[in-house]
Amino acid sequence: MEDLIHLHKTFEKVTLVAQKINNREFEGCLFKNCDFSNSNFGYNTFTDCEFIDCNLSLLQLGNSSLQSVLFKNCKVMGIQFQSCTDFLFQVTFEDCVVDYASFSHKKMPKTKFSSCSMKEVNFSGTNLTNAVFENCNLDNAIFNETQLAGADFRTAYNYKIDPEFNPMKKAKFSTVGIMGLLDKYDIKIE
Repeated sequence: MEDLIHLHKTFEKVTLVAQKINNREFEGCLFKNCDFSNSNFGYNTFTDCEFIDCNLSLLQLGNSSLQSVLFKNCKVMGIQFQSCTDFLFQVTFEDCVVDYASFSHKKMPKTKFSSCSMKEVNFSGTNLTNAVFENCNLDNAIFNETQLAGADFRTAYNYKIDPEFNPMKKAKFSTVGIMGLLDKYDIKIE
């Protein structure tokens, strides 16, 4: 990873724990079975990249650019995604552990989260218009002034969202999940 520019490369079984890799460009790269936990990947650009079966827990991405990046079967716990650049920010998560991450104030319309654990994820001020939460555990996730218009929560579970503080026109919910919208009223529906 010493080169400054990496085009269409595969990085497999690379272990860089608590390391610093900055000011690099990765385009069309595949990262497979890598461990970058507790590392600093600030000021990097990732375009059309895929992370598969990687441990990225507590990875620092300050001022990095994530443009069309797929995370599949990865641990991305505790990543502060709000520190990434906003320009062309686009991510997708499949079968990931995203617990304790933060997307605060990011613009993420149409983002797809599929079969993810998203415990205590911070979505405060995030634009999630038309986002999809397919089979996701949103236990204690924070939704505060989050744009949820058209978002799909039909198969998501354990969420608690206050409709008074989160615009959600035409958002989709299952009848089982309605309790997550009424939690603050402490009522029982049987």
